[in-house]
Amino acid sequence: MSDPSQPSATPAPPPPAPPQTWAPPGAAPFGPPPASAYAPPPGYAPPAGFGGTPGAAPAISPSAAPEPARRRGTLGLVALGLALIATVGASLLAAVAAFNIGLGAGREISARTATGDFDWSILSPVRDWVLMGEIAFWAGTALGLWALIQGVVAIVTSRGRGAGIAAVIIAALGPIAYGAVAQGFLTAGLAAG
Repeated sequence: MSDPSQPSATPAPPPPAPPQTWAPPGAAPFGPPPASAYAPPPGYAPPAGFGGTPGAAPAISPSAAPEPARRRGTLGLVALGLALIATVGASLLAAVAAFNIGLGAGREISARTATGDFDWSILSPVRDWVLMGEIAFWAGTALGLWALIQGVVAIVTSRGRGAGIAAVIIAALGPIAYGAVAQGFLTAGLAAG
């Protein structure tokens, strides 16, 4: 065992050498690659603008790069047309149907007492108009959803972004317009009947 009061006999290790400065890979010890290392195989012609020696500037300037194809706005315009058909068309059909339902069933509805149960047989004389209102509702719903989805795709892909935004807004407001028009014309038909 060694005595702590006495110094040890082994010398201390020498301090580490200072780090060497960084050199790029083309400098020694690596050096440039031999010219034959990157030679194309026999019979191979490099594409235009890529010939020449390795590391040389390309023959084509960046400003001469072809422009990306401009996307057309047809997708957004189709979405906008669908949204207008869904909102305006369904609302017009609902207006006609609701007015005639109120006109045809208004007397019977006002003559009955208001109870918790509604007798749906009151609507049997106007069942054609009820069917027209239902078809307008479901057709407007299907076209409105189509327009909403296609409008979002047009916005995201920049294929008619402005028309796509308008289509999304109009398609989202379509159910509100349908409900307001149907209620207003049903009330007008009940008052006229």
